Amino acid sequence: MLRLGILLAVCLHVCLSKQPNILLIIADDYGFNDIGYHGKEIKTPNLDKLALSGVRLENYYVQPICTPTRSQLLSGRYQIHTGLQHGIIWPSQPNGVPLDSPLLSEKLKEAGYSTHAVGKWHVGFYEKPFIPTSRGFDTYFGYLTGSEDYYTHYRCYGGMCGNDLRDNTDPADMKKYKGLYSTHLFADKVIDIIEKHDNSKPLFVYLPFQAVHAPLQVPEEYMRQYQNIKDKQRRTYAGMVSCMDEAVGNITEAMKRKGLWDNTVLVFSTDNGGQVHEGGNNWPLRGWKGSLWEGGMHGVGFVHSKRLNEKMVGKISRELMHVTDWYPTLVSLAGGNLKNGTKPLDGFDQWDTINYRRPSPRKELLHNIDPLYPASGQPLPNSTFNTTRRAALRVGDWKIITGDPGNGSWVPPPNMNLPAYGIQERTTYKTDKKNVWLFHIGSDPNERVDLSDTYPKIVKAMLDKLSQYERTAVTCRYPQGDRRADPSKLDGFWGPWE
Repeated sequence: MLRLGILLAVCLHVCLSKQPNILLIIADDYGFNDIGYHGKEIKTPNLDKLALSGVRLENYYVQPICTPTRSQLLSGRYQIHTGLQHGIIWPSQPNGVPLDSPLLSEKLKEAGYSTHAVGKWHVGFYEKPFIPTSRGFDTYFGYLTGSEDYYTHYRCYGGMCGNDLRDNTDPADMKKYKGLYSTHLFADKVIDIIEKHDNSKPLFVYLPFQAVHAPLQVPEEYMRQYQNIKDKQRRTYAGMVSCMDEAVGNITEAMKRKGLWDNTVLVFSTDNGGQVHEGGNNWPLRGWKGSLWEGGMHGVGFVHSKRLNEKMVGKISRELMHVTDWYPTLVSLAGGNLKNGTKPLDGFDQWDTINYRRPSPRKELLHNIDPLYPASGQPLPNSTFNTTRRAALRVGDWKIITGDPGNGSWVPPPNMNLPAYGIQERTTYKTDKKNVWLFHIGSDPNERVDLSDTYPKIVKAMLDKLSQYERTAVTCRYPQGDRRADPSKLDGFWGPWE
C-alpha cells in the first residue's frame, strides 16, 4: 500500500512538472442563464460535469461584444491599449489586433507548444500578417469574419457576399464542407488534431465555436428535447447549446483516448452576454449583449483539470477575474516568457487564485472607455472625466457606468412563470439622459439599486480613476470599409486583400 502511494505521488509530480496541454474553448453569445448549473431550462450535461468537477468562476468578466473579448483574450491587453475601443471589426474594415502585440498563440509556440486554432477568428484579416497562421498558430481551420450561415459558410456584408471558410492560408474546399453544420465540423477538426498529435510535445488548441451566435440554426434532432419551450427562437437556441455541449463531450473523450486528458487544462468561457433577440438569456443579470450592464459582461467561465488542487475541485471562485487574465495565466502555466517582446499587460496571472483560493491580484477592472460611441446627456459638473462618454469601471465591489450603457432591462427566459417569481411583467428600461450610475456589485449583483446620489465621493474617486485610464489610451482605430475586400474580387472568399 505504501509503495502504491509512493508511485502515485511520483506520477503526480511528473505530471505537474510537465507543460500542460491547453484546451481553450470560447462559446459565442452564450447567455449567463443558459448553462445547466445557472439555469435548469437548457441541458448541458458535459459542460456541467466539467464545471462541477473543476472551478467555476463566478466573478468573471468578458467584454460586451465579440472582437473586444477575443482581442483582449489573445493579447492580454485592454481595448484602450490596442486601439480597438469601439465596436467590432467588420468584414471590410482594414483593422486588427496590432502586430506589435504578440498573441497568446505566439507565446505558447515560443514555449514549445504545437498550436492550433479552429473556429471563429474575428480579430482582423485584411493583410496576411493578421491571419491565424501568421500569428502563432501552426494550423487554422475556420472563418475570419464575425458570423455566417452554419451550413453554407457564406456571409454577406455591405452588398458584398462570399464564402468564409479557410483551411490554413487557403480557401477551403467548399465541395467538401458545404452543408456540414459548423459545430460538428469544428469538433471533428479538433478531434482530428488530437488524434494526429505527437504526445511528446505540449498541445494548445484554441476552439472559438460559432455556436451559439445567430443565425439560429441547428439540426432538428437537437431541438426535440425542448418541445416544452414554446418560443421558437429560444427552442432553436437551446438545441444549438445542446449540440455544442455534445461537441465538447466528444472532444474531451478524444483527449482521453489519446492519453492527453490527465495533463490538460481546459478553460471554457463565453465571449459576451447572450443576445436576448436571438434566443439567449442572462437572467437574473441586467441587460444583454452589447451593453455595459452585468448581463453584457458577467460571463460564464470555468476551469477543469486533473492538475487542480484537490481542495478546489468542485468549488466556486468569487475572486475578480477578467478575460485579459488568461494570457499571463496560461503563458506562465506553460513555462513561457512574459517579458520577451511583450507589451505591458493588463491581465494578471490568476493560477494561484484558481488553484489555491488565494486573493485575486486584480483589484480593479476597466470594462472600457469608448471615444466614438455617441455622447449621452450632459457632462457632470466639475468632473475630471467626461460622463457623456460611454465607459465602465470596477474597483473592488464598486462599479461605475457613464454615458449610454445600452438597454438595462431585466429579461427572464420566455418560459418563466413571472408571477411565481414576484414579477408582474417583463421590465423594460431606458436610460434617457441620465449618464452616471454607481452600483455595489458585491451586495447588488443584478444592479437594482443605483447609489450614485448616495455616495458622491465614491463617484468622484471612480471618475478620477477613469480619467487616469483615459490618459493611457492610444488612438481609437475604426477605419472605413474597403471595397477591395469584396469576395467577388478574391475568388469568392472573404480573406486578405492588401
